[in-house]
Amino acid sequence: MNTENRMTMPPRHELRNVRNQGITFLALAFLFSIFVNLLMLTGPLFMLQVYDRVLGSRAVETLTALFLLVALLYALMAMLDYARGRIVARFGARFQSQLDERVFDATLRRSLNPQARSAPAMALRDLESIQNLCSSPVLLAVMDIPWTPVFLAAIFLFHPLLGWLAVAGGSLLILIALLNQGLTHRKVAEAQRASAQANAFSEQARQAAEVVRSQGMQEDITRRWQRQRTNALQQTIAASDWTGSFTSLTKSLRLFLQSAMLALGAWLVLRNELTPGAMIAGSILLGRALAPVEQAVGQWGMVQRARTAWSSLNLFLDATPPEAPRTKLPVPKAQLTAKSLTVIPPGASKPTLRNVAMRLEPGKALGVIGKSGSGKSTLAKALLGLWQPAAGEIRLGGATLDQYDPDDLGRHIGYLPQEVTLFNGSVAENIARMSETPDPNAVVAAAKMANAHELILSLSKGYDTFLEGNDSQLSGGQKQRIALARALYGDPVLLILDEPNSALDADGTEALNAAVRGLKKAGKSTIIMTHRPQAISECDDLAVVENGQVVKTGTRDEVLAAMVQNAGAIKRGLRQVNKDAG
Repeated sequence: MNTENRMTMPPRHELRNVRNQGITFLALAFLFSIFVNLLMLTGPLFMLQVYDRVLGSRAVETLTALFLLVALLYALMAMLDYARGRIVARFGARFQSQLDERVFDATLRRSLNPQARSAPAMALRDLESIQNLCSSPVLLAVMDIPWTPVFLAAIFLFHPLLGWLAVAGGSLLILIALLNQGLTHRKVAEAQRASAQANAFSEQARQAAEVVRSQGMQEDITRRWQRQRTNALQQTIAASDWTGSFTSLTKSLRLFLQSAMLALGAWLVLRNELTPGAMIAGSILLGRALAPVEQAVGQWGMVQRARTAWSSLNLFLDATPPEAPRTKLPVPKAQLTAKSLTVIPPGASKPTLRNVAMRLEPGKALGVIGKSGSGKSTLAKALLGLWQPAAGEIRLGGATLDQYDPDDLGRHIGYLPQEVTLFNGSVAENIARMSETPDPNAVVAAAKMANAHELILSLSKGYDTFLEGNDSQLSGGQKQRIALARALYGDPVLLILDEPNSALDADGTEALNAAVRGLKKAGKSTIIMTHRPQAISECDDLAVVENGQVVKTGTRDEVLAAMVQNAGAIKRGLRQVNKDAG
């Protein structure tokens, strides 16, 4: 299935749609199962002939011919069994490959919701759990279970008493399987949830390792993690004990039934109601009939995990429908307008921005100032199209943001967030936004525009220096300069900077201001969210945000004079910055 079809598929029943496309694989595997199970009858028939004909006639030639025939049939059965195993494994791989992009896309978009980040972390694992079931022997066992009644019915041909013993034993095993499902399903699900919570907490601690170590939190964090891990381990053991007890009971019962079948068969032989060959053949058929039931019960935990994953993945995809395809628009003008903008963060009930209006013309820089928590970052996310307006609209070059394809919009708008994230890859790949075919000229141009070119050349391998994501040895200022180059890559028409100089020194701040000057000269627009006076030295206009509302807009000097008590000192500082830049 191509990308366009995958992204336009209605969200509900996506798993069912993908599963239905794999029906051919499953049908072919089930066809192979028919031949495999028919060939399974070779063993009992061989025993029947050996005991009832060969031993009585002492015909070595007959024994040799039967043995060669059985060897050939078993070889054919092995090939068919191997083939169906490969088929179901490829069905699982196809299932995963068809949903990988859809699930990953939903994971990225759902992660924008701060209150729903645990669900995306589980979605890819859920998909993998389903794929693991498809490539496991338990799926083949499930395909073999429909043959259990056939083998049980074949036992009736030898003697009714043997048949009824087989039916009673098979019914008991099926009852045990149903009890296993009913009694362990909730326990396995609870163990999975507890384990996921413990893993999520450990990931949070790993990401905040510096804070944990520097603030003396390690002992308390470790205890909390161990308590969650212990709880998860206890629930896992409890679930394992239950499933293990059913597995042991099933295995023991199957072996006992085979012995009981031999005992009953021997008694019937003594009464001249059954031949020795039929006695052995009946025991083998019973073992073959009950084997898939035993195997399914033994690996029922995997089946339950896949069932739970199927349900949660279905809910996840339904809650994150695919985005509708959009008509590709030309590169917009560097003109941004917002009218009556109200934004409610995902998962929140109250707006953090209310009735915001602003206008930014090409070649201009707008500074958005305000205290921490006033709504500057929320405004940035709305202007980037990450959070949808609850009311009002945002237009870039005359079109509302939702008219642009998300990737196209990202190429038109450069973004430098407060918390810089780098990825595993070279410096050049990070600047090129992890493109598989980065344009080296565009990479160097972006780095020079961000005044990071000399910085990068000073690294061990320059632009080819490999970064281990955020775990690299770069300083916070170096990461921010590289992230600024990434924001400038591809010649965006609008640059949004959220506290851009939070980790920059004097040289870094000057590099930032030089980049803003270059954008203005090129007719591009810039928005800077900050509360640092140095960051607004290149701003033409200012907007003051308080409690989610824009309370003052105008030229930089006008707003500073009206809103800031020490406006004179700030202006003198800004003039000094501009003088140094000149």
